[in-house]
Amino acid sequence: MTRASWRTRIGFILAAVGSAVGIGNVWRFPWFTADNGGAAFLLLYLLFVLLIGVPGLLGEFVIGRRGGSDPIGAFSALGGRNWRPMGGVALLASVVVLSFYSVVGGWILRYLLGSVTGAYFDAPQQFFGAIDYGLGAVAAHVVFLLVTAGVVYAGVDRGIEVATKIMVPGIVVLLVGLAVWASTLPDVAGGYEFYLSLDWGYLQTNFVDVAAAAAGQALFTLSVGAGVMLTYASYLGEDRSLAADGTIIAVLNTVVGLLAGLVIFPVLFSLGVPPGDGGPGALFISLAGAFESLPYSRLIGFAFFGVVALAALSSSISLFEVPVAYLVDEHDVARSWATAGVGALFLVTGSGAALSSDLFTLLADNVANLALTVGLLGFLLFDGWVLGKAALEEYESGAGPLARALGRPWLVAIAVVLPIFLTFTLLSSLTGLAGIAVPATGLLAAAVAGVAAAIAVLRRPGSAF
Repeated sequence: MTRASWRTRIGFILAAVGSAVGIGNVWRFPWFTADNGGAAFLLLYLLFVLLIGVPGLLGEFVIGRRGGSDPIGAFSALGGRNWRPMGGVALLASVVVLSFYSVVGGWILRYLLGSVTGAYFDAPQQFFGAIDYGLGAVAAHVVFLLVTAGVVYAGVDRGIEVATKIMVPGIVVLLVGLAVWASTLPDVAGGYEFYLSLDWGYLQTNFVDVAAAAAGQALFTLSVGAGVMLTYASYLGEDRSLAADGTIIAVLNTVVGLLAGLVIFPVLFSLGVPPGDGGPGALFISLAGAFESLPYSRLIGFAFFGVVALAALSSSISLFEVPVAYLVDEHDVARSWATAGVGALFLVTGSGAALSSDLFTLLADNVANLALTVGLLGFLLFDGWVLGKAALEEYESGAGPLARALGRPWLVAIAVVLPIFLTFTLLSSLTGLAGIAVPATGLLAAAVAGVAAAIAVLRRPGSAF
């Protein structure tokens, strides 16, 4: 069977941007920003996108393009059958994320319809409480999942590439228009201050918690660690500069996130609404409630939730494609049957999250961060200590002079520096969940020791050093 491929470079870039943008930027980003000190979170998030997200994105690209297959197939081809479980971790991460993601997608569809009818304007808290979980949420999740499956069924070039070429520019245009409109509202200074003015005292006091949240968001929003970018890169040719494409993708993704904040926080503060009640309903309760007091409220609500719907769909398509690619590549299943089988799986897992708020919160707030962190950690250690020079060779293929000059520092970063940081973040999250207080120095020492032990086991001839 001839394997699918991207028709154009811009098609790949926009598909990857669509995966990265998602509701991570429009739903999860405001939620985490509001819960972690506003600008304090924003600063660390931007740093982690640059220092962790982009190198990690390139690391995933390298494995995908060199392996030319789904996560399990790529790890098996490049590292042997013993590495297949690492691909399985990535596959599992994509299933975990889309299992709650499609539920949020269902919420968005309900709010898109509610913007036309004005159903949520009078009582946003009650409206969200009526649709967030239960049989209605299951039905909305199924509709969202069917739309996602339809695009994936059409294929890489005729489905995913065509859809994201329309959706991603639409997201950017609508967000720019909404951000300009938001700036004209009265009393928006408080929103800009919360979002852009750094409180150093808050950052110093809560650094570990904010750093863990920012690192998790950087990984979540760039779709690294779940095998999405690995799968998309597997459809690439050798003539592309991974460094150039990865940088463009990260920049466009970050711009969309910043634009979302420039819409949401000025609107909330203009109307005297707190940044959010916290948790996954913050956007749907606080912002939706604000629309009622605005001129042309139904039009503004429809435009905003239209952006969110496009963003959600572009990401859900990429997550859905990972297990579909596995079935097509590893088991020679026709794309139509693979799409149907994966859809049935997500029908079950997503319905569970739509029926249980505890399961949804567990997946969205804890398991997703942990799975993405473990996934990326495994990718980077594999790049540096199993592929080693072969990873650098793949990185440099099609790259320009500047990217080539940065190749060796990139390899050092992904082989040593970033694994230590990711292990530190992982340990911080685990001890926090367990309610165990451990000094940051102790966590760092444990991270260094853990990475050193992993390197000793994994190191092969031709490794990074």
